[in-house]
Amino acid sequence: MKIDCVADVKCTLGEGPVWDERAGHLYWVDIKAPAIWRLDPKTGATQNWPMPHRIGAVALREKGGLVAAMKPGFAFVDLDGNVDIIARPEANVPTNRFNDGACDARGRFWAGTMDDEEKSPTGHLYRLDPDRTVTRFDAGFVITNAIRWNKEGDRLYFVDSAARTIWLYDFDLESGRPGACRVFAQLTEADGWPDGLCVDADGDVWGAHWGAGRITRYKADGTKLQTIALPAPNVTCCTFGGANFDTLYITTARIGLTDAQLKQHPLAGGTFAITGLGARGFAAPRFAG
Repeated sequence: MKIDCVADVKCTLGEGPVWDERAGHLYWVDIKAPAIWRLDPKTGATQNWPMPHRIGAVALREKGGLVAAMKPGFAFVDLDGNVDIIARPEANVPTNRFNDGACDARGRFWAGTMDDEEKSPTGHLYRLDPDRTVTRFDAGFVITNAIRWNKEGDRLYFVDSAARTIWLYDFDLESGRPGACRVFAQLTEADGWPDGLCVDADGDVWGAHWGAGRITRYKADGTKLQTIALPAPNVTCCTFGGANFDTLYITTARIGLTDAQLKQHPLAGGTFAITGLGARGFAAPRFAG
């Protein structure tokens, strides 16, 4: 196993890596120094596009460009810098913002909202359909996170970071609705807080630990398989990419770290790649609209 910092870009709050298997590029966001980032692993070149609003997550669109979850709502983004806000589901809750998000296997984009002060349980889950219809699913979480599915699309993982809980929902792919819910993993104070996650092709779950500087690999039944330490305390999210989907890309953040911690962890806010894990992911579904 090998761990490399492939983009030492010092994101304030790096999040939401997405692999574009068609172009061979990795995208991610910096939520609070709002920007979309892109890495070409073949050359090591990075680019970034500043955004007009805080941006929690992006997903690829079948029609080209990206769909995004931003502070005002859902948006279409092209990398010429055009941002088109298409829905504002929480226009009446100015203290909330969108956080993590992803597409299900039918090409619907899901994202959760959260209290930007990280105090009140005002976060809910939203589904954006290709026809731009928005559906709300009440959650009542403080920090919604890690909206991801297994390859088959019948298991939805959803995190309430403040409660240190990873939830698992049965998911009806045809109707696009979460069903029965149960605790998948409960973290302790020593574990930090659960943040983003991804699921590999075999159904193992790879979860990021904010404040604990590591990734944990779980079996589909919640059993811990592996823990991997990273040279950054605030590990935020991960995804599999590369030509064979066998590279685990991981985002991190600098926000909240003291000067002493930043000196100790100079790569904080960088994006990392782990190879040699013996695991593979799968292509992220694209937004069908």
